[in-house]
Amino acid sequence: MIITAAVTGGVTSRRDNPNLPITPDEIANEVYECWKAGASIAHIHARENDGTPSQRVDLYQEIVEKVRERCDVIINLTTTGWGQKGVEADRWNHLVSRPEMATFTPGSMNRKDSVMINSPAFVRRLAEKINEYKIKPEIEIFDFGMIDQALKLAKSGLLQEPLHFQFVLGVPGGIPANAKNFLHLKESIPSNSTWSIAAVGKGQLPMNLLGIIQGGHIRTGLEDNVYFKYGELAKNNVQLVERLAQYAADLNREIATPKEARRILGIGDDS
Repeated sequence: MIITAAVTGGVTSRRDNPNLPITPDEIANEVYECWKAGASIAHIHARENDGTPSQRVDLYQEIVEKVRERCDVIINLTTTGWGQKGVEADRWNHLVSRPEMATFTPGSMNRKDSVMINSPAFVRRLAEKINEYKIKPEIEIFDFGMIDQALKLAKSGLLQEPLHFQFVLGVPGGIPANAKNFLHLKESIPSNSTWSIAAVGKGQLPMNLLGIIQGGHIRTGLEDNVYFKYGELAKNNVQLVERLAQYAADLNREIATPKEARRILGIGDDS
């Protein structure tokens, strides 16, 4: 079972949890500690020193270099643009740092007072850039229609099977985090696909547990949820990873190393 650590995100702030890693060194150190705890994928967003989301290529390159100096975790960079302004190319320019994975959201959606815009033209261009850099796309599913959009892209040859899906439940405006919705998602993707499940806020742990029980992969981290339990802020991302690693052990799910995760996902020389 693959554990992904989403250590920072583009929405969570230090007002939500003062332990959120922001600087390249903080992010790299947090990823390293999560890797030691059992995470084999690190999902990464860059931040400026004041905490605002950044799309600067040099900042992403610095983070990638610092992570690679510390461990062999699979680096998964975001291409999501929640509420961010700028030209569309800003969302893929940092892929020049050659991560092994990158997020790929095949549709648009509203979230509270912000909007994530992924026009059909942008989605096709992003798929082309991901293919150009030979990156494994993590297809993020925030609502049910995004699965159909992804399958159409695969049929056109822009996405290569087997596909890997990241179900993201509980985002306001998206799919509510409950077992019925999760099972519908799981049953709606091609049988040769791999999948992982994440959920925001109070839905994180229940959906993670369903993912463990259902034989899939899971994502945790301060990007999705700043609490360890009701009323108690998480000390760090590591605490969240360690808890899931223990649950997985109790349920006889072996934790994948980065090398094993590469084989499962068909990434690089280990596929």
